[in-house]
Amino acid sequence: MSRGKETRNQKAETRRGASKLRMLGFFLLVSGFCLLVSCRQKMSNQPKYDPLEPSDFFADGMSARPRIPGTVARGELPLEGFLVTGKINNADGDGFPFAVTTQVMNRGQERFNIYCSPCHGRRGDGNGMIPSRGLRHPPSFHTEALRMAKTGHFFDVMTNGFGAMPPYNVQVPVNDRWAIIAYIRALQLSQNGTINDLPPAQRAQLGGAP
Repeated sequence: MSRGKETRNQKAETRRGASKLRMLGFFLLVSGFCLLVSCRQKMSNQPKYDPLEPSDFFADGMSARPRIPGTVARGELPLEGFLVTGKINNADGDGFPFAVTTQVMNRGQERFNIYCSPCHGRRGDGNGMIPSRGLRHPPSFHTEALRMAKTGHFFDVMTNGFGAMPPYNVQVPVNDRWAIIAYIRALQLSQNGTINDLPPAQRAQLGGAP
């Protein structure tokens, strides 16, 4: 066999090998794509019941199952009592549903600084970071109207929102809302109190009348 013919045969074998590799690569690509498509189909077209569709799997013939006794669906828990509504006889109540301790005050300060101070400011004067950027200023807690407002009013506003303020009932649990209200009352006292509000011993330390 001549050298030229041998070279042509080698080239032909090389071309056939390359063609086989291309076909194998194409086959693997198509196979992988089919596997992906089949997985997607299985997940998106899985067996399911439409609403009110009958079923022969359950003895009562219904596909929808009754609620387990003693359970309550999310959002359907009846809210009653001063603790969870801030209302007494359908009107804003006053006072607190539990004792206001140092622990409650510390918790209220922490939650206030996290959720309230961005708009209301650390002093509760309505000059927080957000309104300083040009957004609407909330009212100061130190106005006469809010100093005289009942605690139930603050609870209702935090729970359901008011004006430009959205509801915070999801972000802030019930007890934390009351703790925040306790801290708001402390802020109001701190900005509007007088020396006569102090016990006699402390007034004397500050140079006030005994």
